[in-house]
Amino acid sequence: MTAPSSDARYSRDELVAALGISPEYGEKIWTAFGFGRQQSDAKMFSEADVEAFRLFARGASGVDEGAQVATARTIGQSLARLADWQADQLIEFDEDPDVTWSIDDMAKALSRIQRLVWRLHLGIALEGSRVQDSDNTGWDTTIGFVDIVGYTNLSRRIDHHELNDLITAFEDQVSAIVTKYDGHVIKTLGDGILFANPDPIQSALTALDIADLSEQPPIPRLRTGLAHGEVLARLGDVFGEPVNIAARLCGSARPGRILVDDNLSAALDGDERFRVRPIPTLSVRGYRRLRASALSWPK
Repeated sequence: MTAPSSDARYSRDELVAALGISPEYGEKIWTAFGFGRQQSDAKMFSEADVEAFRLFARGASGVDEGAQVATARTIGQSLARLADWQADQLIEFDEDPDVTWSIDDMAKALSRIQRLVWRLHLGIALEGSRVQDSDNTGWDTTIGFVDIVGYTNLSRRIDHHELNDLITAFEDQVSAIVTKYDGHVIKTLGDGILFANPDPIQSALTALDIADLSEQPPIPRLRTGLAHGEVLARLGDVFGEPVNIAARLCGSARPGRILVDDNLSAALDGDERFRVRPIPTLSVRGYRRLRASALSWPK
């Protein structure tokens, strides 16, 4: 475990006291970050850490407590998942005789790179937020959902190494395509990826390129659903009818195929780069008569 900074002067309880917040509230935030209650006087936080938390607490003073806890939970869950993956990678590197850096040195370098990448992504996200509704109640975009066909049965037939290679290739290649067309991966779900792109044309091109990956080893058969409309963007996730419809269309699509909703179909109408063909009305969970079309490259 990486040791605390040499200028650490505050324990967790001392940090809470310095911020002037109640121990009960401090416990809620700490737990939301993903840490259990630990009776320890270990000095973990520096003066700079205290000032950063103080600025955060001051900015959040007018925000509902539930929203503050939800924010802390999102940060904690995201970083815990990232840290787990990084720890596995660092241990693997440490066991490689050709790698001369210590785990601590690698962690320090990784921390600096991580901050740089985060700042760049934050700048992009802030710029993108300026084109969304100022009250943050709605965002007009296309939601895409892509998943691996028959994942459960497939995961039973192959060993863990093959499964790891499959998931890695799936996430890497699909994410690269989403980024290529200026989209954004909202989240990965093991056998599925949810993405968003405000441009219907770019979204369609994204889906078509993803369909071309289907059954290109090591990637197995894929299917995709797209729906366009207004969604609620909250804490890095998206909610609303387009999200639900995209998932239902994905689940109804045949292997290697793409299904789109009426809104996206209308946006693509007349564009010779696409072939959009209506299909029979679907009856899926939550939608008894869902109209959809199949999207493909033109013949």
